[in-house]
Amino acid sequence: MADAALEDPMRPLAARYYIDPAHYERERTGLLSRTWQFAGHVAEVPKPGDYFTFEIAGERLFCIRGRDGLLRSFYNVCQHRAHQLLEGAGATRSITCPYHAWTYELTGRLRSGPNLRKVKGFERDKVCLTEVKTEIFNGFIFVNLDPAAAPMDVWYPGVREQLRAYVPQIDDLAPLEWVEINEACNWKVSVENYSECYHCARNHPTFTTGVIKPETYNIRRADGYVLLHTTECSALEAMSYDIDLSANEHAGEYRSWFLWPLFSFQVYPGNVLNTYHWRPDGPDRVAVWRGWYTEGGYDSEAVRRLAQQDRATTVEEDIRLVQSVHQGLKSRGYSPAPLVLDPDEGVNSEHSLAVLHGWMRETLDEI
Repeated sequence: MADAALEDPMRPLAARYYIDPAHYERERTGLLSRTWQFAGHVAEVPKPGDYFTFEIAGERLFCIRGRDGLLRSFYNVCQHRAHQLLEGAGATRSITCPYHAWTYELTGRLRSGPNLRKVKGFERDKVCLTEVKTEIFNGFIFVNLDPAAAPMDVWYPGVREQLRAYVPQIDDLAPLEWVEINEACNWKVSVENYSECYHCARNHPTFTTGVIKPETYNIRRADGYVLLHTTECSALEAMSYDIDLSANEHAGEYRSWFLWPLFSFQVYPGNVLNTYHWRPDGPDRVAVWRGWYTEGGYDSEAVRRLAQQDRATTVEEDIRLVQSVHQGLKSRGYSPAPLVLDPDEGVNSEHSLAVLHGWMRETLDEI
């Protein structure tokens, strides 16, 4: 029998799409391998030879800056006997495999290897690390494991320019700190929680009284695969941190651009940039990384206080929510009720979840 969740857009997806390991494996080799994923920031690789390693969809990868100044990303696997090439982050003049010392140029081309000259017919020029499609998006490095993937500006049209209007200093920003949050839930549960504020008034008192004005909050689909969050800041006397409204025409606003499926740029009132990126780890776990940025990565007591406030309030509150939802999805007593779709949208509507579920249904057809 056809799944009712696929037929009725007002109903959430059936629970099995969140908790079934077989479905997660299809996502890993399908959706998560064919979409743009955050890798790191250009400030992490400023000079030729600088690199960092990361994982996407279960694949080990690394990003490195070449002598020509270009950033390239590669699968972190030697073409000789498949050993991992690099670990962590650092700087190197060449890429040498620790197993048999095959050595690659920063461009991925094979330079040398012990005793290769004795191998009859060996064509060194035909051996190269497997490169991964890489883009720089306002200083943020994204990769896509699909060699045929359309550019990010096709997936997320207009976001690059919109973000620069809200964070005029974005070219000068660098990471101040990363906050890792481990959640015992499916990645979609966490993304859905982020993508609606129907739950905010009851569960996020600091955010809804000391940061934003909830009655102005809305989330709508923008062009491409983007959910745009918009709201105004709280009254200045109620704000939980100081902001200068004269600093920028958007200083009194909160904006978030969620880039399907696993990344979001957030601009807090006062033009403070922070980011979310989700790293799924199986059907039951996801690591959510919160990035906070300042000009040059210089220490800022104000931004650190905001990060600490966020971690102690909104983040902690959300951990409890998403983990409870994930456990509930495993209950035989759960039968998905319709979403709350207010035709006027607004904070007390789940129309943004209907958009997310539509994108998810597209991938169900593919995988």
